[in-house]
Amino acid sequence: MQNESTIDPKIIEEVLKFSRNVIEAPKFVSAPDEINLEVTPHKVVQQIDKTRLLHYKPISGTKHKTPLLISYALINRYHILDIHPEKSWVRNLLEQGFEVYMLDWGTPTSMDKYLDFDDYVNGYLESSVEYIKNQSSTEQISLQGYCTGATIATAYTALHPENVKNYIATAPVIDGWKDTTVISNLAKHMDADKMVETIGNMPPEFMYYCFSVLKPFEQGIEKYVKFFKNIDDKKYVDNFLRVEKWLGDTPPIPGELFKQWIKGIYQENLLAQDKMFVGNQHVSLKNITMPVFTQVAVGDHLVSPECSMPLHYAVGAEDKNLEIYPTGHVGMIASSYSQKNVLPTLTKWIKSRSD
Repeated sequence: MQNESTIDPKIIEEVLKFSRNVIEAPKFVSAPDEINLEVTPHKVVQQIDKTRLLHYKPISGTKHKTPLLISYALINRYHILDIHPEKSWVRNLLEQGFEVYMLDWGTPTSMDKYLDFDDYVNGYLESSVEYIKNQSSTEQISLQGYCTGATIATAYTALHPENVKNYIATAPVIDGWKDTTVISNLAKHMDADKMVETIGNMPPEFMYYCFSVLKPFEQGIEKYVKFFKNIDDKKYVDNFLRVEKWLGDTPPIPGELFKQWIKGIYQENLLAQDKMFVGNQHVSLKNITMPVFTQVAVGDHLVSPECSMPLHYAVGAEDKNLEIYPTGHVGMIASSYSQKNVLPTLTKWIKSRSD
C-alpha cells in the first residue's frame, strides 16, 4: 500500500505570498534618512553641553498655567514620545492645552566619561527647570520622568520638592532588587568598574545587545516575519520603520553614570533603601510630598512593575495615584492603547492640579 501525502493549497499560497513580499519589499521601504521622527514642531530653547531643552509649539487655544517638563530616558531617544501623529504622547498633551518641554540628553562623547548623577540631576535637569520657571513666570512646574529618566527625575524631585508642583513617574527604575527583568539580572552580575575602566562610555552596541537578549525571538525573527507578511500595508510598514529607526539610534551612556547606575540602583539598591546620595545630598523619597502619579505596565520587559511600584508606597505624598496598564514598556507611551486608555486618565489628573 502506497502512502500519499498532500500539502494544503493554503500553505502553498501563504509561502508563495510571503516569498513575493520579500522580493517586493524594497519597493515599499523608505531609506532611513527619509524617515522623519520629529513630527511635532518645536524649538531648542536651551543647550548645555550635549543636552538640549525642547519647547513644543502650542496647538490648542486652551493653556494650563503649570508647564510640563518631560525627563526622557537615557537609552534611545525622546522621539518615541512623538513617533507618529496618531500615537504621539507629546501631541496629545499639547491638544489638551499643556505647555510641553522635553529634555534631550544628547550624545555623550569620550569627553563626557566622568559625568555622573550629580551632573544630570543638579546640573542639566535643574537648569532646565529654572529656565522653564523663568520663561513661564511660575514658581513650580509639573515634571514627568520616563524609565531611567524617571529615576533622575525622582532624585531631582526628592532634592528640590519646592520646584515641582506635580510629579509623574512612568515606568520608573526604583527598586533594583525587585526588578525581575533580564536587564536587572545582567546588571547584578556586571563588574561595572572594570567595564568602565576598559571601555569608557557604554557604547550603543552594548545597549542594543542588552535589548536583543530580552526577547530574542520577538526582537529577531518574529518581527521581520510579521513585517514581510504585512509589506503591502502602508500604515504597518510606516510604523515599523519609524520604530526600527528609533531602536537603532541608541546613544552611549557616560561611563561614570553607568557605573553609579549599575552599582547604586541594581546591585546595592540605594534609592529604594533610602541610602542614595547625589552631590553629597541625601535622596529621600519621603521628601516627595506633592501629588504623585505612578504609571506601570504589566508586560514591561525593561522595567518590571515590581521595580516601579515601590515608589508609590515610599513617597511622602498623601495625594498619590498608582495606575497599572495591561500593555508593555513602549505600548504605555506610544500606541493606540496609550492614546485611548493611558493619556486620558493622566491628563484628567494633571488638569485638576495644574491651574
